[in-house]
Amino acid sequence: MPSFVITEKCDGCKALDKTACQYICPNDLMLLKDNIAYNRAPEMCWECYNCVKICPTQAIEVRGYADFMPLGAIVQPLKSTDTIMWSIRFRNGKVKRFKFPTRTIPEGTSIPDGGFETSTEDLKSPILRTEPDSSGLPELPGLKI
Repeated sequence: MPSFVITEKCDGCKALDKTACQYICPNDLMLLKDNIAYNRAPEMCWECYNCVKICPTQAIEVRGYADFMPLGAIVQPLKSTDTIMWSIRFRNGKVKRFKFPTRTIPEGTSIPDGGFETSTEDLKSPILRTEPDSSGLPELPGLKI
């Protein structure tokens, strides 16, 4: 089911130039009208939960499909800097929560090459950036011409 905005909770991100959901939506579906965000094309929604996770007022929800979430459950994520907690609220009122870490390395750091040295400097080479080392093979199989 596509994302939808609970208008009573939405404050339009305090009427900034662009709301958080507008900024994060990969399909550019969220719009702002009268300081309330809305999904302008629900049939095009990818259900990626980006808008749900970023909304500061928890005004956006995505209801799961019946085969995935029986009893009309609603999923609501709550993010912190190092964890995300998923709350699932069922129609009968029962709530289940699952908490997971969101990072395995300190925030603001990254290792672009994954710790592997690149195999070649030749950009036209058929050898991929970190292979064969990252694949665990002694060498990459090639075409025999």
